[in-house]
Amino acid sequence: MSQIETTSVESGDLTLNERFRIFGILGLILASFVFFALWPPRWLQSIEMWVNTRAVWSNLPIWYYILITLVDVHITTACVSLFLHRCQTHGSITFNRFVGYAMEFWLWIFTAMATIRWVAVHRKHHAKVETDEDPHSPVMYGVWRVFFYGTKLYHHAAYDEFVLRKYGKGIARRWFYLKFSLLGPVIAFVLNLWLFGIVGFPMWLVEMVWIPGFAAGVINGLGHWWGYRNFDTPDNSRNLPSKILAILTCGESSHNNHHYNQNSPKFSVKKGEIDLGWYYSRALEFVGLAHNRNT
Repeated sequence: MSQIETTSVESGDLTLNERFRIFGILGLILASFVFFALWPPRWLQSIEMWVNTRAVWSNLPIWYYILITLVDVHITTACVSLFLHRCQTHGSITFNRFVGYAMEFWLWIFTAMATIRWVAVHRKHHAKVETDEDPHSPVMYGVWRVFFYGTKLYHHAAYDEFVLRKYGKGIARRWFYLKFSLLGPVIAFVLNLWLFGIVGFPMWLVEMVWIPGFAAGVINGLGHWWGYRNFDTPDNSRNLPSKILAILTCGESSHNNHHYNQNSPKFSVKKGEIDLGWYYSRALEFVGLAHNRNT
């Protein structure tokens, strides 16, 4: 395994205003949770009681809710890695069309993302990597700006019609997902409250921030700044040296491997590297629901 290192480019300091926004938002969220947890107002207690009495499973042990949330976000991560990334962007996997529809619908519910937007941004990233046209390069923007503001950078490119036309070729423009993108998370919010009661709200928050945190922050940010390199690619891509991150991201943390061979459905190349996405795709291929290119 290559030596773990940090890229030599500057990490890019956040402006004072950007730091103020980050700490202000995080502080407000933390203060709100502490306040409402310790001193819940009467109106909030009434809402909680009303929601819980109508929920399907409002009295489960807390670890049930934690496990369900982890399963939800892992399925979302797998759909991003398998459907958006390996299938739609690079064509290294093809799925049975109903499996594809199910993944796309799941992603709409839990991320509000339309397929063509994600694909176009990622294709532009590969085409213009580490240049001033790269949508989210830590080399150009600074690693902490990409880590904390990666979602903003993504949206800036994803809603550029020129980017969609140039880099979204061959991807269906599903007008419903494009026009009603935010309806998906609203449906997820209502379902969470109906199924789990008021605890469904923090579950929903975790589900909503998971992909922006890991995709926009960890992979796009740290994945081009810190880690080891198996291949001398013409960019600053890195493999993140954490098996936990590899599991949580379904293998996406092997970022340098992917940049070296973008069209391979398998991201792990050396002993010790974990790519759950590859195992999932092989399982789907075994039952006739997917087809992988040769690695």
